[in-house]
Amino acid sequence: MYPGKTAIVTAAALALAACSGGEKEKAGTVIGAGLGALAGAHVGKGTGRTIAVAVGTLAGAALGGEVGKSLDRADRLAMQRSTQTALEKNRTGAASAWRNPDSGNAGTVTPTRTYRTDAGQYCREYQQTITVGGKTEQGYGRACRQPDGSWRIVG
Repeated sequence: MYPGKTAIVTAAALALAACSGGEKEKAGTVIGAGLGALAGAHVGKGTGRTIAVAVGTLAGAALGGEVGKSLDRADRLAMQRSTQTALEKNRTGAASAWRNPDSGNAGTVTPTRTYRTDAGQYCREYQQTITVGGKTEQGYGRACRQPDGSWRIVG
């Protein structure tokens, strides 16, 4: 995909997030847009890939906004802890689960690939599920280990 088109798609996703309601919805919109763009990037070639990224971004933003509306602070903290644990300690294919007994929301994070960048940074791809109100959504992402030992989502 061309960098200029990526910027346009990202700007559109962020504009959608800014128009959204609460902070949870905004965060969900941005995360969903990123995951949708990543999924779209794996589809098609040339112009078809650009279209797939755009569609994936918009669909992910909409879906992420809906999920974000439903996740409270405790849900997000449990998900973040589970993600950090899975990325740091789990072998590829081993899921780390979280559940908030108060809201009933839950999810899993499963590392799917571990690799080292040319610069020597460790990164992991992962699959994530989030269940809100009995409906499960699935996403994919990539995170890299930071100098302080934490994992930062990069795509």
